[in-house]
Amino acid sequence: MRRFGPPRRLIILALVCFGACALLAQTVVRTVTINVEIANSRTPKKSVAAKESVDASNIVLWLTPLATAAGGIFAPSSGHPQPQIAQINKSFDPHVLVIQVGTPVQFPNKDPFLHNVFSLFDGKRFDLGFYEAGSSKTVHFDRAGVSFLFCNIHPEMSGAVVAVDTPFFGVSDRNGRVTIQNVPDGRYQLNVWYERSLPEDLKAAGRTVTISDATRTLESVRVLENPNFTLEHKNKYGQDYIPPASTAPGYSHP
Repeated sequence: MRRFGPPRRLIILALVCFGACALLAQTVVRTVTINVEIANSRTPKKSVAAKESVDASNIVLWLTPLATAAGGIFAPSSGHPQPQIAQINKSFDPHVLVIQVGTPVQFPNKDPFLHNVFSLFDGKRFDLGFYEAGSSKTVHFDRAGVSFLFCNIHPEMSGAVVAVDTPFFGVSDRNGRVTIQNVPDGRYQLNVWYERSLPEDLKAAGRTVTISDATRTLESVRVLENPNFTLEHKNKYGQDYIPPASTAPGYSHP
């Protein structure tokens, strides 16, 4: 007796469904979420991040894979728009940018006047010089570290680029929530950076964490704020900024 297998059409349909399921499994976004709480030395046991008036943004968290994590050298992801920090309204936007080591960053001038961008500390050291409105310059961040950004013309401008040696990073929103995308299961070192904290306090805030399907929401991170923090800084020559010339009409005094 002749036996007939399943119709060819059903076989093709089954293969298509199998391929679609496999592709969907590969593209599922496996996020890790963490909340950051800010405290200060005067009220060490009380989180101030929960207060509506407190901005808990611009706190950087990143996960460094340990031996049991999906290890290897992670190259910067391609196919995404090149990150940028714009100079607009005499400020750096965004104020804090986190990138993977090896990533170039654009610095477009979107103000109708000259700007300068320089960084002389810790991370990438550079000076882009003066450049006019509508132009842009690029810096390749080839080493891990924090590059504090300033403008040699406008003392009120400051920002930071945090270059890390892992693709698993995120920046907190105003409510202190951090989302890190596409994190494989495994053990990681959780690292913290906040502009308003001391290095020793940031080191103490880090810890070892284990990521799995059951632990995609981690315990909150508590960051201690430095009560003596200030945005005041010198120019690129280590000198005080020269106050702008007054535009008001001058009058002689008797």
